[in-house]
Amino acid sequence: MKKVLSAVLVLVFVFGFTACDNQPAAPTGGTPAATAQTFTLNMHTQQNEAHPIVQGFYRVADVVYERTNGQLVIQVFPSAQLGSDDEVIEQIRMGVPNTVLTDGSAMGSFVPEFALLLAPYIADSYDDMLEVLASDTFGVWADRLADEFGMRVLSFNWYDGQRHFMTNVPIYEPSDLNGIRIRTPGSAMFQESIRAMGATPVAMPFGETYPAIQQGAVDGLEVQLSSAYTASIYEVTRYMARTGHFHLLNGVVASETWFRSLPAEFQEILVEEMARHGEEVAREVISMADEFERLMVENHGLTVTEPNVEAFREAASAVFGILNLEEARDQLFAELGW
Repeated sequence: MKKVLSAVLVLVFVFGFTACDNQPAAPTGGTPAATAQTFTLNMHTQQNEAHPIVQGFYRVADVVYERTNGQLVIQVFPSAQLGSDDEVIEQIRMGVPNTVLTDGSAMGSFVPEFALLLAPYIADSYDDMLEVLASDTFGVWADRLADEFGMRVLSFNWYDGQRHFMTNVPIYEPSDLNGIRIRTPGSAMFQESIRAMGATPVAMPFGETYPAIQQGAVDGLEVQLSSAYTASIYEVTRYMARTGHFHLLNGVVASETWFRSLPAEFQEILVEEMARHGEEVAREVISMADEFERLMVENHGLTVTEPNVEAFREAASAVFGILNLEEARDQLFAELGW
C-alpha cells in the first residue's frame, strides 16, 4: 500500500500541474486596488515544469499574491526560458526584477565561502545544512552578497537531494571514473570536485545533457534523483552509482535594488513565504527520493551500484585545498561545533 501511495505522490508532482502555461497568468488571489502600485517578480530556473521545486514556486506565487492583495505578482519561468543562469544573474545585478534558482558554487564566484554550501560531503543531511543557514557565518556571507554584489538571498533552503553519478558503465571506485566525461555545472566547486573524484568534468546547461549523452558528447552526469527522473535521464544511461557526493542546497536570489524598492511588509512576506515553501518542498523531495529511484529501476531498467563512498569522500576532500577553503570550512565547523 505504501508503494502505491508513493507512486501516486510522484505522479501528482510530475503530471498534476503540467496544464500550467509556460508563462503563467497572475495567480488567482485577491484583486489589487486600482490605485495601488503593483510589483512584478520573474522566477527563473533551468528545472522543467514537472519538477517539485517549480511547483513550489507556483505555490509561493499564489500565496504572495493573496497576502499582498495582488500587489506583488510572481511569474514562474521554468526550463531556462529567460536564458542561462549566468545571463539572469547579470540581469539581477543590474536591478532587473528576476530571481535565479542557484547554488552555493555559483554564488561562490562572488563570495568564495558560499561554495562551502555545495562542498562534497560537507554534511550528512538536509537538517545539517539548515544549521549552516542559521549560523552567523552564513549571515555574513549573505550580507556581503547583497552589499558588494547587489544580490539578495530570499531563501537558501530549497533542497533537491543528494547527487549521484549516472553513466553507461558501472562505477564502484574513483578510478572507474578515469577518462569518463561527466556533465556538471561550470562553477568551480562542481568542476574541481568532479575532477578530484577522478572524472573529466564537462560544463553545459542541464537541459542539453540528455542529447549530449545520446550523441556521445559526454559519457554521463552527476545529478539528483528528482531531476534524473523528471528529465528522463534513465533513457540515456544504464547505471547509477549512489555516491551522494553533493547535498544540492539551492537558493533563490533577487536584485537587492529591486528588493529594497518593495514596501517593508512585502519584503517580509516574500522572504517568509520563500523560506516556508522552500523547506516544505525539501521535505517532499526527501520523501520522494526512494520512489524516484524505484521507478527508474523497476520501470526503466536502471541498475544501481553501491560504490566505495569512503574512497570518494577521501578523493573529494582535496577540493578544499584546491579552492583555498580549508580555513573557511574550519571556521564554520568551529561555530557549529562539528
